[in-house]
Amino acid sequence: MGKKKLLIVESPAKAKTIQRYLGKDFIVKASMGHVIDLPEDEFGVDIEKGFKPKYVTIKGKDKVLKEIRKAAKEAEEVFLATDPDREGEAISWHIANALKRIKKDGIYRVRFHEITKKAIQEAVKNPDKIDENKVYAQQARRILDRIVGYTISPLLSRRFKKALSAGRVQSVALRLICDREEEIRNFVPKEYWTVEEVFVKEGKDFPAKLFAVDGKKLDKFDIPDEKSAEELVKRAKEASFKVTRVERKERRRKPQPPFITSTLQQEASRRFGFPAKLTMQIAQQLYEGIDLGNERVGLITYMRTDSTRVSDEAVEEVRRFIKEELGEEFLPKTKRSYEGKTPKTAQDAHEAIRPTSVYRTPESVKKFLTPEQYKLYDLIWRRFVASQMKDAVFNTVSVDIEGGGLTFRATGSTLKEEGFLKVYPIEFEEKLLPDLEEGDKVVLKEVKGVQHFTEPPPRYTEGTLVKALEEEGVGRPSTYATIISNIIQRGYVKKEKQKLVPTELGEFINSLLKKLFPKIVDVKFTANIEEELDKIEEGKKDWKELLSEFYFGEFKGLLEKAEKELKKLKGEEIGRECPECGAPLLKIHGRFGTFIACSAYPECKYKESSAEEPEKTGEKCPECGADLVIKSGKYGRFIACSAYPNCKYTAPFTYGKCPKCGEGDIVERRSKKGKKFYGCSRYPDCDFTASQPPKGDGK
Repeated sequence: MGKKKLLIVESPAKAKTIQRYLGKDFIVKASMGHVIDLPEDEFGVDIEKGFKPKYVTIKGKDKVLKEIRKAAKEAEEVFLATDPDREGEAISWHIANALKRIKKDGIYRVRFHEITKKAIQEAVKNPDKIDENKVYAQQARRILDRIVGYTISPLLSRRFKKALSAGRVQSVALRLICDREEEIRNFVPKEYWTVEEVFVKEGKDFPAKLFAVDGKKLDKFDIPDEKSAEELVKRAKEASFKVTRVERKERRRKPQPPFITSTLQQEASRRFGFPAKLTMQIAQQLYEGIDLGNERVGLITYMRTDSTRVSDEAVEEVRRFIKEELGEEFLPKTKRSYEGKTPKTAQDAHEAIRPTSVYRTPESVKKFLTPEQYKLYDLIWRRFVASQMKDAVFNTVSVDIEGGGLTFRATGSTLKEEGFLKVYPIEFEEKLLPDLEEGDKVVLKEVKGVQHFTEPPPRYTEGTLVKALEEEGVGRPSTYATIISNIIQRGYVKKEKQKLVPTELGEFINSLLKKLFPKIVDVKFTANIEEELDKIEEGKKDWKELLSEFYFGEFKGLLEKAEKELKKLKGEEIGRECPECGAPLLKIHGRFGTFIACSAYPECKYKESSAEEPEKTGEKCPECGADLVIKSGKYGRFIACSAYPNCKYTAPFTYGKCPKCGEGDIVERRSKKGKKFYGCSRYPDCDFTASQPPKGDGK
């Protein structure tokens, strides 16, 4: 019996699925993602030696790497089957180096975009080599992010005594959110009016809007106020009306392309309110493999992609499915192609996101899926099937009605052919008009002026932020979920009714970065970096050249200048004077929260407890009846009276009853070294402690 072969993937779930396909000749091991990276506790990049990275085994991954090394020694051949993207290529490269087989025979790179028996077996039969250009592109990205994160973040944290972070791409995402908030804040509503009528023809009512006055088409603000609107209403009441134009035509609506990473995140956010991170987690599960009773199979193709391309085999299968299951009347004569719909920044390395087999309908696998998995699979399946179906066709009618120099326009539409809407419904409203012909007289039933105001641009949701980042060419679709998650977790952004709102701290960091590091938060500059990384992957640019242009071109000088500027900066001026000495008051972002203090410190020690609106508990102060709020202090969160300093009532912030004694409350504490932990309020009578609070919001 010969030696076995070793195949290495990233996740245990994927390993479990693939092992079933490859049988006893293979050992399948999971690397659990990256095993080697830059060190956590030091910079790890020697800039003077051509940006030479220092790679170390990631903490906690020694055991995983030891198992891989042992299995590789016993294997005749090693197949590196990490994810088919830049990051996956880098993981394979690191593992090959760790096995000391990077330049030797018997080590192969295999890539598959769907986890099905056929795809896996085909990939193993046709192995490839590691694409070093992809590795260099990923290495350049990693070092760029390390340079930014490891220089700016500590600089801010040292100055403001708070763990602040300034990632290369996350800073641009934060800027987009802050800029939108500033637009909203500075927005001045503008009034405008419309004149709307209800006409009657043969007992049937239908609405129409004023479209033109004395032959001149109305612009949005041509009726600026109530007086202007009432003059037109008066003219309409005095006029008699007849139909002067009837235009009937067909309007076709084409299906959308199958999903790419960014559009999947946008649609899941819009339809289900899924955060981008959750969407990617569920998609990963569907890709890696689901147990369907008699088989374990990946239900969708690789979910990190920015290409709308679909294989000929998959197109043939879905067209066959449409013909057999839906009917030939839903199938276009020729297949649809979406190559032109791929974003200009796309790497086009993979197919679009689609079901691995369209015959695995959502209903047939529903009992094996969680509710969230079913929702996402159903969405992906329907979008893909719809993408190869016929257009939806609407009958539309547009009618002009004139009288007294006023032209009103009425429109209607009805669905003529369902087409792709049978599988992928979208919102539309059918509007029926009575049968109207040119010359018909109609009766005015009602006319009124309607007041409107322009509205500010909406705040971003996760979905619309993803769309903005993609349109600007910032980052990669695979990174969006992490970017959004980071700025929320770090307290720079909060979610209010699914909308992303910058916090006071987030706006402060953004204004600071715009002032000190304008290039880092410049959208176009960050998008240009992505294009340069693409050139490295294509073999058209050296990775060291990009890093040198970035660091020595401008960044190093900005860093030195920022260090000097920050030494002089105590905080943000808020436009108020100190009530004790008259010096400007500053907003300070410290280790234990945001507060307002006098700029003349230490000569003047005036201080206000908090610059942010404290969170209300929903309860009243037992001493004065004012609202109780949650505040943060040196020793953690606590409950206080909102009427402070007139009322000094305080109480500990608790996380429910102690699970050990059942009498005391769990409160936040700090050790002598300042480390946070949670313990029983009855200490020392009860010695219960924990590193994390019990589940619940606390009180």
